[in-house]
Amino acid sequence: MAQKPSIPKGTRDFSPIEVAKRNFIIDTIKKQFQLFGFQPIETPSFENSDTLMGKYGEEGDRLIFKILNSGDYLRKVDDALYASKNSTKMTSKISEKALRYDLTVPFARYVVQHQNEIDFPFKRYQIQPVWRADRPQKGRFREFYQCDADVVGSKSLWQEVDFIHLYDKVFTKLNLSGVTIKMNNRKILSGIAEVIGAKDKLIDFTVALDKLDKIGEEGVKKEMLEKGISESAIEKVKPLFGFTGTTQEKLDELKSLLTSSEEGLQGVEELQFIINAIENIPLQTANLDLDVTLARGLNYYTGAIFEVAAPDTVKMGSIGGGGRYDDLTGIFGLKDVSGVGISFGLDRIYLVLEELNLFPDTVAPVTKALFINFGDAEALYCLKTINLFRSEGILTELYPDNAKMKKQMSYANKKGIPFVILAGTTEMNNETFTVKDMQSGMQKEMNFEELKAVLQ
Repeated sequence: MAQKPSIPKGTRDFSPIEVAKRNFIIDTIKKQFQLFGFQPIETPSFENSDTLMGKYGEEGDRLIFKILNSGDYLRKVDDALYASKNSTKMTSKISEKALRYDLTVPFARYVVQHQNEIDFPFKRYQIQPVWRADRPQKGRFREFYQCDADVVGSKSLWQEVDFIHLYDKVFTKLNLSGVTIKMNNRKILSGIAEVIGAKDKLIDFTVALDKLDKIGEEGVKKEMLEKGISESAIEKVKPLFGFTGTTQEKLDELKSLLTSSEEGLQGVEELQFIINAIENIPLQTANLDLDVTLARGLNYYTGAIFEVAAPDTVKMGSIGGGGRYDDLTGIFGLKDVSGVGISFGLDRIYLVLEELNLFPDTVAPVTKALFINFGDAEALYCLKTINLFRSEGILTELYPDNAKMKKQMSYANKKGIPFVILAGTTEMNNETFTVKDMQSGMQKEMNFEELKAVLQ
Protein backbone atom coordinates (compact mmCIF):
# COMPACT_ATOMS: atom_id res chain seq x y z
CA MET A 1 0.00 0.00 0.00
CA ALA A 2 1.13 3.53 -0.77
CA GLN A 3 2.02 5.54 2.34
CA LYS A 4 -0.62 8.11 3.25
CA PRO A 5 0.88 11.58 2.61
CA SER A 6 1.29 13.96 5.55
CA ILE A 7 3.12 17.13 6.59
CA PRO A 8 5.30 17.73 9.68
CA LYS A 9 3.53 18.78 12.88
CA GLY A 10 3.42 22.53 13.30
CA THR A 11 3.24 23.20 9.55
CA ARG A 12 0.22 23.78 7.31
CA ASP A 13 -1.07 23.75 3.77
CA PHE A 14 -3.07 26.81 2.71
CA SER A 15 -6.10 26.75 0.42
CA PRO A 16 -6.70 29.50 -2.18
CA ILE A 17 -9.09 31.39 0.16
CA GLU A 18 -6.63 31.08 3.07
CA VAL A 19 -3.80 32.44 0.91
CA ALA A 20 -6.05 35.34 -0.16
CA LYS A 21 -6.82 36.16 3.49
CA ARG A 22 -3.15 35.96 4.47
CA ASN A 23 -2.24 38.23 1.56
CA PHE A 24 -4.88 40.70 2.74
CA ILE A 25 -3.13 40.93 6.12
CA ILE A 26 0.36 41.11 4.57
CA ASP A 27 -0.68 43.79 2.07
CA THR A 28 -2.28 45.86 4.85
CA ILE A 29 0.85 45.64 7.01
CA LYS A 30 3.16 46.28 4.06
CA LYS A 31 1.25 49.43 3.05
CA GLN A 32 1.56 50.87 6.57
CA PHE A 33 5.26 49.96 6.73
CA GLN A 34 5.80 51.94 3.56
CA LEU A 35 3.69 54.89 4.78
CA PHE A 36 5.95 55.05 7.86
CA GLY A 37 9.07 55.18 5.67
CA PHE A 38 10.34 51.58 5.90
CA GLN A 39 12.07 49.84 2.97
CA PRO A 40 12.03 46.08 2.24
CA ILE A 41 14.95 43.65 2.48
CA GLU A 42 15.15 39.84 2.43
CA THR A 43 17.68 37.45 4.01
CA PRO A 44 18.32 33.70 3.48
CA SER A 45 16.04 31.15 5.12
CA PHE A 46 19.07 29.62 6.84
CA GLU A 47 22.12 31.21 8.42
CA ASN A 48 25.46 30.01 9.72
CA SER A 49 24.82 28.44 13.12
CA ASP A 50 27.18 30.81 14.93
CA THR A 51 25.11 33.75 13.61
CA LEU A 52 22.05 32.48 15.51
CA MET A 53 23.27 30.47 18.50
CA GLY A 54 23.66 32.34 21.77
CA LYS A 55 21.49 35.28 20.68
CA TYR A 56 18.12 34.17 22.12
CA GLY A 57 19.01 32.80 25.53
CA GLU A 58 19.11 29.16 26.57
CA GLU A 59 15.43 28.55 25.83
CA GLY A 60 15.64 30.13 22.38
CA ASP A 61 18.75 28.15 21.43
CA ARG A 62 16.92 24.89 22.10
CA LEU A 63 14.21 25.89 19.63
CA ILE A 64 16.55 26.54 16.68
CA PHE A 65 16.24 23.97 13.88
CA LYS A 66 19.73 22.72 13.01
CA ILE A 67 20.59 21.57 9.49
CA LEU A 68 22.79 18.49 9.18
CA ASN A 69 25.91 18.97 7.07
CA SER A 70 25.60 17.38 3.64
CA GLY A 71 27.36 14.12 2.86
CA ASP A 72 29.01 12.07 5.60
CA TYR A 73 28.20 14.49 8.43
CA LEU A 74 29.69 12.20 11.10
CA ARG A 75 33.19 12.28 9.63
CA LYS A 76 34.24 15.18 11.89
CA VAL A 77 33.13 13.38 15.05
CA ASP A 78 35.94 11.39 16.66
CA ASP A 79 35.28 8.15 18.52
CA ALA A 80 35.70 9.73 21.97
CA LEU A 81 33.13 12.46 21.28
CA TYR A 82 30.73 9.94 19.74
CA ALA A 83 31.06 7.66 22.76
CA SER A 84 30.48 10.57 25.16
CA LYS A 85 26.97 11.07 23.74
CA ASN A 86 27.38 14.82 24.35
CA SER A 87 24.82 16.08 21.83
CA THR A 88 25.69 19.76 22.42
CA LYS A 89 29.35 19.34 21.50
CA MET A 90 28.50 16.94 18.69
CA THR A 91 26.00 19.38 17.11
CA SER A 92 28.74 21.90 16.29
CA LYS A 93 30.59 19.16 14.40
CA ILE A 94 27.68 17.82 12.35
CA SER A 95 25.66 21.01 11.79
CA GLU A 96 27.14 24.30 10.59
CA LYS A 97 23.87 25.94 9.48
CA ALA A 98 20.42 26.51 11.00
CA LEU A 99 17.00 27.78 9.96
CA ARG A 100 16.43 31.35 11.10
CA TYR A 101 14.58 31.65 14.44
CA ASP A 102 13.45 35.24 13.84
CA LEU A 103 14.18 38.14 11.49
CA THR A 104 15.94 40.45 13.95
CA VAL A 105 19.27 38.67 14.37
CA PRO A 106 19.62 38.07 10.59
CA PHE A 107 18.83 41.78 10.18
CA ALA A 108 21.62 42.69 12.60
CA ARG A 109 23.96 40.47 10.59
CA TYR A 110 22.76 42.21 7.41
CA VAL A 111 23.44 45.68 8.85
CA VAL A 112 26.99 44.76 9.89
CA GLN A 113 27.76 43.03 6.59
CA HIS A 114 26.37 45.92 4.48
CA GLN A 115 27.22 48.84 6.78
CA ASN A 116 29.13 50.71 4.06
CA GLU A 117 26.12 50.60 1.72
CA ILE A 118 23.51 51.71 4.29
CA ASP A 119 22.42 55.26 5.08
CA PHE A 120 21.72 55.60 8.81
CA PRO A 121 19.25 55.71 10.42
CA PHE A 122 18.18 52.70 8.36
CA LYS A 123 14.48 51.80 8.39
CA ARG A 124 13.75 48.33 7.02
CA TYR A 125 10.79 45.99 6.90
CA GLN A 126 10.92 42.26 6.25
CA ILE A 127 8.11 39.75 5.71
CA GLN A 128 9.44 36.18 5.58
CA PRO A 129 8.95 32.77 7.25
CA VAL A 130 10.84 31.68 10.38
CA TRP A 131 11.15 28.29 12.07
CA ARG A 132 11.08 27.18 15.72
CA ALA A 133 11.27 23.65 17.12
CA ASP A 134 8.40 24.46 19.46
CA ARG A 135 5.52 22.30 20.72
CA PRO A 136 2.66 22.98 18.27
CA GLN A 137 -0.61 24.30 19.72
CA LYS A 138 -3.29 26.84 18.84
CA GLY A 139 -1.58 29.92 17.46
CA ARG A 140 1.91 28.38 17.86
CA PHE A 141 3.51 26.79 14.82
CA ARG A 142 6.93 25.47 13.85
CA GLU A 143 6.88 27.37 10.58
CA PHE A 144 5.30 30.81 10.48
CA TYR A 145 5.70 34.25 8.98
CA GLN A 146 6.98 37.31 10.79
CA CYS A 147 6.35 40.83 9.60
CA ASP A 148 9.09 43.02 11.08
CA ALA A 149 9.95 46.71 10.98
CA ASP A 150 13.18 48.03 12.53
CA VAL A 151 15.18 51.24 12.76
CA VAL A 152 18.92 51.13 13.42
CA GLY A 153 21.24 54.08 13.91
CA SER A 154 19.04 56.23 16.18
CA LYS A 155 18.65 56.33 19.96
CA SER A 156 15.68 58.69 19.78
CA LEU A 157 12.63 57.62 21.79
CA TRP A 158 10.47 59.14 19.06
CA GLN A 159 11.07 55.86 17.24
CA GLU A 160 9.24 53.99 20.03
CA VAL A 161 6.39 56.50 19.79
CA ASP A 162 6.23 55.95 16.03
CA PHE A 163 6.12 52.16 16.46
CA ILE A 164 3.19 52.38 18.86
CA HIS A 165 1.33 54.43 16.26
CA LEU A 166 2.33 51.92 13.57
CA TYR A 167 0.75 49.11 15.60
CA ASP A 168 -2.37 51.22 16.06
CA LYS A 169 -2.63 52.08 12.33
CA VAL A 170 -2.22 48.48 11.17
CA PHE A 171 -4.82 47.01 13.54
CA THR A 172 -7.22 49.87 12.79
CA LYS A 173 -6.87 49.13 9.05
CA LEU A 174 -7.54 45.44 9.78
CA ASN A 175 -10.74 46.47 11.65
CA LEU A 176 -9.30 44.85 14.77
CA SER A 177 -10.25 47.43 17.39
CA GLY A 178 -9.42 47.14 21.07
CA VAL A 179 -5.98 45.51 20.93
CA THR A 180 -3.77 46.27 23.92
CA ILE A 181 -0.18 47.37 23.35
CA LYS A 182 1.60 46.30 26.53
CA MET A 183 4.80 48.17 27.29
CA ASN A 184 7.67 47.86 29.75
CA ASN A 185 11.40 48.61 29.86
CA ARG A 186 14.25 46.15 30.40
CA LYS A 187 16.08 48.79 32.45
CA ILE A 188 13.18 48.67 34.91
CA LEU A 189 13.42 44.88 35.15
CA SER A 190 17.18 45.13 35.61
CA GLY A 191 16.63 47.77 38.29
CA ILE A 192 14.12 45.56 40.13
CA ALA A 193 16.58 42.63 40.03
CA GLU A 194 19.23 44.98 41.45
CA VAL A 195 16.97 46.28 44.24
CA ILE A 196 15.96 42.78 45.39
CA GLY A 197 19.56 41.51 45.26
CA ALA A 198 19.17 39.24 42.26
CA LYS A 199 21.22 41.20 39.70
CA ASP A 200 23.32 38.12 38.88
CA LYS A 201 20.09 36.21 38.12
CA LEU A 202 18.62 38.84 35.77
CA ILE A 203 17.96 36.49 32.84
CA ASP A 204 16.40 33.78 35.04
CA PHE A 205 14.34 36.47 36.80
CA THR A 206 12.97 38.01 33.58
CA VAL A 207 12.29 34.66 31.86
CA ALA A 208 10.27 33.48 34.86
CA LEU A 209 8.43 36.80 35.28
CA ASP A 210 7.47 36.79 31.60
CA LYS A 211 5.48 33.59 32.20
CA LEU A 212 3.14 35.12 34.80
CA ASP A 213 0.10 35.09 32.50
CA LYS A 214 0.80 31.46 31.53
CA ILE A 215 1.76 29.72 34.79
CA GLY A 216 0.43 32.14 37.43
CA GLU A 217 2.07 33.67 40.50
CA GLU A 218 2.85 30.34 42.21
CA GLY A 219 4.37 28.93 39.02
CA VAL A 220 6.62 31.98 38.65
CA LYS A 221 7.72 31.77 42.29
CA LYS A 222 8.50 28.07 41.90
CA GLU A 223 10.59 28.66 38.78
CA MET A 224 12.50 31.52 40.42
CA LEU A 225 13.31 29.32 43.42
CA GLU A 226 14.49 26.53 41.10
CA LYS A 227 16.80 29.04 39.37
CA GLY A 228 18.40 29.99 42.69
CA ILE A 229 16.57 33.24 43.42
CA SER A 230 16.09 33.51 47.20
CA GLU A 231 12.70 33.55 48.94
CA SER A 232 13.49 36.98 50.43
CA ALA A 233 14.13 38.38 46.93
CA ILE A 234 10.89 36.88 45.65
CA GLU A 235 9.04 38.41 48.59
CA LYS A 236 10.35 41.86 47.65
CA VAL A 237 9.12 41.46 44.08
CA LYS A 238 5.67 40.26 45.16
CA PRO A 239 3.96 43.67 44.57
CA LEU A 240 4.64 43.25 40.84
CA PHE A 241 2.27 40.28 40.64
CA GLY A 242 -0.71 42.47 41.42
CA PHE A 243 0.36 45.83 40.02
CA THR A 244 -2.77 47.93 39.36
CA GLY A 245 -3.81 51.53 38.81
CA THR A 246 -3.51 54.07 36.04
CA THR A 247 -0.38 54.26 33.92
CA GLN A 248 0.83 57.30 35.86
CA GLU A 249 0.14 55.62 39.22
CA LYS A 250 2.16 52.59 38.10
CA LEU A 251 5.06 54.85 37.06
CA ASP A 252 4.97 56.68 40.39
CA GLU A 253 5.02 53.36 42.28
CA LEU A 254 7.96 52.17 40.19
CA LYS A 255 9.87 55.36 41.03
CA SER A 256 9.41 54.60 44.72
CA LEU A 257 10.47 50.98 44.29
CA LEU A 258 13.56 51.88 42.24
CA THR A 259 14.93 54.87 44.18
CA SER A 260 18.25 53.06 44.74
CA SER A 261 18.69 51.96 41.12
CA GLU A 262 19.96 54.53 38.61
CA GLU A 263 19.32 52.14 35.70
CA GLY A 264 15.78 51.41 36.86
CA LEU A 265 14.94 55.11 37.19
CA GLN A 266 16.28 55.71 33.67
CA GLY A 267 13.83 53.07 32.41
CA VAL A 268 10.96 54.84 34.18
CA GLU A 269 12.02 58.15 32.64
CA GLU A 270 12.03 56.63 29.14
CA LEU A 271 8.54 55.20 29.60
CA GLN A 272 7.32 58.55 30.92
CA PHE A 273 8.55 60.27 27.72
CA ILE A 274 6.76 57.74 25.47
CA ILE A 275 3.51 57.87 27.44
CA ASN A 276 3.47 61.69 27.45
CA ALA A 277 3.94 61.72 23.67
CA ILE A 278 1.08 59.24 23.12
CA GLU A 279 -1.22 61.31 25.33
CA ASN A 280 -0.55 64.28 23.04
CA ILE A 281 -1.05 62.21 19.85
CA PRO A 282 -3.82 59.76 20.87
CA LEU A 283 -4.19 56.30 19.38
CA GLN A 284 -7.17 55.52 17.13
CA THR A 285 -8.41 52.12 18.34
CA ALA A 286 -5.60 50.50 20.36
CA ASN A 287 -5.02 50.74 24.13
CA LEU A 288 -1.60 51.38 25.69
CA ASP A 289 -0.89 49.64 28.99
CA LEU A 290 2.15 49.61 31.26
CA ASP A 291 2.76 45.97 32.22
CA VAL A 292 5.65 45.64 34.68
CA THR A 293 5.66 41.83 34.39
CA LEU A 294 6.28 42.00 30.63
CA ALA A 295 9.82 40.76 30.09
CA ARG A 296 9.97 39.09 26.65
CA GLY A 297 12.56 36.35 27.15
CA LEU A 298 15.08 37.53 24.58
CA ASN A 299 18.52 38.58 25.74
CA TYR A 300 19.05 41.37 23.23
CA TYR A 301 16.40 43.84 24.47
CA THR A 302 17.88 46.74 26.45
CA GLY A 303 15.17 49.41 26.65
CA ALA A 304 11.46 49.65 25.87
CA ILE A 305 9.72 46.35 25.14
CA PHE A 306 6.31 45.83 23.56
CA GLU A 307 3.77 43.05 23.27
CA VAL A 308 0.35 43.26 21.62
CA ALA A 309 -2.64 41.34 22.99
CA ALA A 310 -5.82 40.66 21.03
CA PRO A 311 -9.15 41.95 22.40
CA ASP A 312 -10.31 40.14 25.55
CA THR A 313 -13.04 38.31 23.61
CA VAL A 314 -10.37 36.16 21.92
CA LYS A 315 -8.13 33.69 23.74
CA MET A 316 -4.83 34.05 21.94
CA GLY A 317 -1.17 34.64 22.78
CA SER A 318 0.58 37.82 21.74
CA ILE A 319 -0.07 38.96 18.16
CA GLY A 320 2.93 41.29 18.05
CA GLY A 321 5.99 42.30 20.01
CA GLY A 322 9.37 43.97 19.95
CA GLY A 323 11.59 46.48 21.67
CA ARG A 324 14.84 48.45 21.87
CA TYR A 325 18.17 46.66 21.43
CA ASP A 326 21.02 49.11 21.87
CA ASP A 327 23.87 46.66 21.32
CA LEU A 328 22.55 43.94 19.01
CA THR A 329 24.97 44.68 16.15
CA GLY A 330 27.78 44.63 18.70
CA ILE A 331 27.61 40.84 18.70
CA PHE A 332 28.82 41.00 15.09
CA GLY A 333 31.53 43.59 15.72
CA LEU A 334 29.69 46.84 14.98
CA LYS A 335 29.51 48.88 18.18
CA ASP A 336 27.27 51.82 19.14
CA VAL A 337 24.49 51.21 16.64
CA SER A 338 21.22 51.48 18.52
CA GLY A 339 18.14 49.76 17.18
CA VAL A 340 14.46 49.30 17.90
CA GLY A 341 11.89 47.17 16.13
CA ILE A 342 8.53 45.45 16.26
CA SER A 343 6.99 42.34 14.75
CA PHE A 344 3.47 41.34 13.70
CA GLY A 345 2.42 37.71 14.18
CA LEU A 346 0.71 37.00 10.86
CA ASP A 347 -0.65 33.57 11.76
CA ARG A 348 -2.14 34.62 15.08
CA ILE A 349 -3.60 37.79 13.55
CA TYR A 350 -5.23 35.55 10.93
CA LEU A 351 -6.81 33.35 13.62
CA VAL A 352 -8.11 36.40 15.50
CA LEU A 353 -9.66 37.97 12.38
CA GLU A 354 -11.20 34.62 11.46
CA GLU A 355 -12.67 34.09 14.93
CA LEU A 356 -14.14 37.61 14.99
CA ASN A 357 -15.34 37.35 11.35
CA LEU A 358 -13.44 40.49 10.39
CA PHE A 359 -12.19 39.53 6.93
CA PRO A 360 -13.91 41.59 4.19
CA ASP A 361 -16.24 39.64 1.88
CA THR A 362 -14.16 40.83 -1.06
CA VAL A 363 -10.84 39.59 0.33
CA ALA A 364 -10.56 36.81 -2.29
CA PRO A 365 -10.78 37.85 -5.96
CA VAL A 366 -13.59 35.86 -7.60
CA THR A 367 -13.86 35.16 -11.31
CA LYS A 368 -16.68 37.35 -12.62
CA ALA A 369 -17.66 35.10 -15.53
CA LEU A 370 -17.07 31.55 -16.73
CA PHE A 371 -17.24 30.98 -20.49
CA ILE A 372 -18.72 27.58 -21.31
CA ASN A 373 -16.66 25.34 -23.62
CA PHE A 374 -18.77 23.84 -26.43
CA GLY A 375 -15.79 22.87 -28.61
CA ASP A 376 -12.63 24.24 -30.22
CA ALA A 377 -14.32 26.79 -32.51
CA GLU A 378 -16.51 28.14 -29.70
CA ALA A 379 -13.55 28.15 -27.27
CA LEU A 380 -11.49 30.24 -29.71
CA TYR A 381 -14.39 32.72 -30.08
CA CYS A 382 -14.65 33.01 -26.29
CA LEU A 383 -10.90 33.32 -25.68
CA LYS A 384 -10.67 36.34 -27.99
CA THR A 385 -13.24 38.09 -25.78
CA ILE A 386 -11.67 36.81 -22.55
CA ASN A 387 -8.33 38.33 -23.54
CA LEU A 388 -10.01 41.70 -24.13
CA PHE A 389 -11.68 41.53 -20.69
CA ARG A 390 -8.43 40.55 -18.99
CA SER A 391 -6.71 43.59 -20.50
CA GLU A 392 -9.41 45.64 -18.76
CA GLY A 393 -8.75 43.87 -15.45
CA ILE A 394 -12.01 41.88 -15.54
CA LEU A 395 -11.55 38.39 -14.05
CA THR A 396 -12.86 35.86 -16.59
CA GLU A 397 -11.97 32.29 -17.51
CA LEU A 398 -12.80 29.55 -20.02
CA TYR A 399 -13.69 26.06 -18.84
CA PRO A 400 -10.77 24.07 -20.27
CA ASP A 401 -12.63 20.95 -21.44
CA ASN A 402 -15.60 20.36 -23.70
CA ALA A 403 -17.42 18.64 -20.83
CA LYS A 404 -21.11 18.14 -20.16
CA MET A 405 -22.98 21.36 -19.43
CA LYS A 406 -23.96 20.11 -15.94
CA LYS A 407 -20.29 19.63 -14.99
CA GLN A 408 -19.30 23.10 -16.22
CA MET A 409 -22.24 24.77 -14.43
CA SER A 410 -21.40 22.86 -11.24
CA TYR A 411 -17.82 24.19 -11.46
CA ALA A 412 -19.15 27.77 -11.66
CA ASN A 413 -21.44 27.18 -8.67
CA LYS A 414 -18.69 25.71 -6.49
CA LYS A 415 -16.35 28.64 -7.23
CA GLY A 416 -19.09 31.20 -6.61
CA ILE A 417 -18.80 32.65 -10.14
CA PRO A 418 -21.77 35.04 -10.60
CA PHE A 419 -22.15 34.82 -14.40
CA VAL A 420 -21.91 32.02 -16.96
CA ILE A 421 -21.40 32.97 -20.63
CA LEU A 422 -22.66 30.68 -23.40
CA ALA A 423 -21.59 31.10 -27.04
CA GLY A 424 -22.70 28.57 -29.64
CA THR A 425 -23.17 28.76 -33.41
CA THR A 426 -26.04 31.29 -33.19
CA GLU A 427 -24.13 33.65 -30.89
CA MET A 428 -20.98 33.38 -33.01
CA ASN A 429 -22.94 34.27 -36.16
CA ASN A 430 -24.57 37.23 -34.37
CA GLU A 431 -21.32 38.25 -32.59
CA THR A 432 -23.18 38.06 -29.27
CA PHE A 433 -23.16 36.05 -26.02
CA THR A 434 -25.90 34.50 -23.90
CA VAL A 435 -25.38 35.61 -20.30
CA LYS A 436 -26.80 33.65 -17.38
CA ASP A 437 -27.05 35.27 -13.94
CA MET A 438 -26.28 32.36 -11.56
CA GLN A 439 -28.15 33.94 -8.67
CA SER A 440 -31.44 34.81 -10.40
CA GLY A 441 -31.26 32.20 -13.16
CA MET A 442 -32.16 34.85 -15.78
CA GLN A 443 -30.61 34.60 -19.24
CA LYS A 444 -30.13 37.36 -21.83
CA GLU A 445 -28.35 37.70 -25.16
CA MET A 446 -25.85 40.60 -25.25
CA ASN A 447 -23.20 42.08 -27.50
CA PHE A 448 -19.64 42.70 -26.29
CA GLU A 449 -20.24 46.21 -24.93
CA GLU A 450 -23.39 45.17 -23.06
CA LEU A 451 -21.56 42.18 -21.55
CA LYS A 452 -18.61 44.38 -20.57
CA ALA A 453 -20.95 46.79 -18.76
CA VAL A 454 -22.49 43.92 -16.77
CA LEU A 455 -19.11 42.46 -15.72
CA GLN A 456 -17.60 45.81 -14.76
